[in-house]
Amino acid sequence: MTSTVWWNRTVGEFVQEAGSAEPTPGGGSVAALAAALGASMASMASRLSQGEAFAALQTSVGEVLETMNRLTGACEELLEADIRVFEEYMRALKLPKESERERAARRSAIDEAAASATAVPLRLMQVCLEGLRAAERIAEGCNKHVVSDLGIGALLFEASAQSAGLTVRINLSSLRNADLATQYERQVSAMLQEAEALKTQVLRTVHSRIAGH
Repeated sequence: MTSTVWWNRTVGEFVQEAGSAEPTPGGGSVAALAAALGASMASMASRLSQGEAFAALQTSVGEVLETMNRLTGACEELLEADIRVFEEYMRALKLPKESERERAARRSAIDEAAASATAVPLRLMQVCLEGLRAAERIAEGCNKHVVSDLGIGALLFEASAQSAGLTVRINLSSLRNADLATQYERQVSAMLQEAEALKTQVLRTVHSRIAGH
């Protein structure tokens, strides 16, 4: 089954397949779906924060809605890309390795597939950070009746970022370029620190506003 089918399957089908013995959809795909759900929560909170009562927030709300629409599309692409690059990696592992020439070709294919399998979750982490930054912008002024949903969106974005970080790290062992692996590790660490800080800030605001009801 081609990866492009996955996005349009039912939730039940996706969950069943993710829990099966098949390797796809796997953790990277689930992380992309979680980020898309985070974007949906932030979108809903934004849409319910429109009108005269939220006049001062309208520019930010409009920008957040545009961001979330774009991020949702990115999550769809990354979900499919995660499945595709994993399949490419598995094909590379199965290449023949009898002769020196075959071994060199196989190693080259593995290197290329491992780099792709690392780049996809790195892009997902960037998506999550953008979503968290956008959520933080409207946390203080959005509709108080859906501020908890905005907090849920932030939690999903951060969980997705953490999950994508694990995917990056397990793929680093397949990279022969030690300098590149070190660079990726530093990027992951920096992005996870920012994701944690943003999530904490959003939740602090959310809890404060809930307590003030």
